[in-house]
Amino acid sequence: MAPERETATRERTPAGTGAAARPRHARLDQPAPPRRRVLPEWDPEAFGRLSERIARFLGTGRFLVWMTFVIIMWVLWNVAAPSALRFDEYPFIFLTLMLSLQASYAAPLILLAQNRQDDRSRVELEQDRRQNERSIADTEYLTREIAALRIGLGEVATRDWIRSELQDVVKDLEDRQDGHGHGVFPAERPHRRDVDDR
Repeated sequence: MAPERETATRERTPAGTGAAARPRHARLDQPAPPRRRVLPEWDPEAFGRLSERIARFLGTGRFLVWMTFVIIMWVLWNVAAPSALRFDEYPFIFLTLMLSLQASYAAPLILLAQNRQDDRSRVELEQDRRQNERSIADTEYLTREIAALRIGLGEVATRDWIRSELQDVVKDLEDRQDGHGHGVFPAERPHRRDVDDR
């Protein structure tokens, strides 16, 4: 039975797939070798900043003035110039192609700039939300502390309360003095100079 199992195992595994023929996996403690890329690499942040600059320029009046000036000069040159110097005749097909090309590039650049602005707005909203949560938590904490201080101060004798109590005591003393004919405190003896102290 054992020889039959060995022959069945050999038949299942094609030749050259043994332990020596298997590709070795890269070690995890070493950096992977750089991969060759067919497409050129670019910095997404730099490309995004460039697209924002272009989109910002496309939305200005300066761009509209320059584009209008170029179109007017294009049409005038191709209408009034000698026939040998004209490069775009009356239907202005080349001008239409250039404007279509400009529009086809402007739209994705504007969308890319808007996406970057949306991402920034989302991050700012998240930061504002966290800041608002911290402010609310701080306000609730201060409110609880102020309430605890008020409760604690309710049991402390204040200046007005002490003043009112002293006024009541003075009034009671005056009432007793008027009712008995003599003061509550014993009469003070006249001060005599002590002759022995000299």
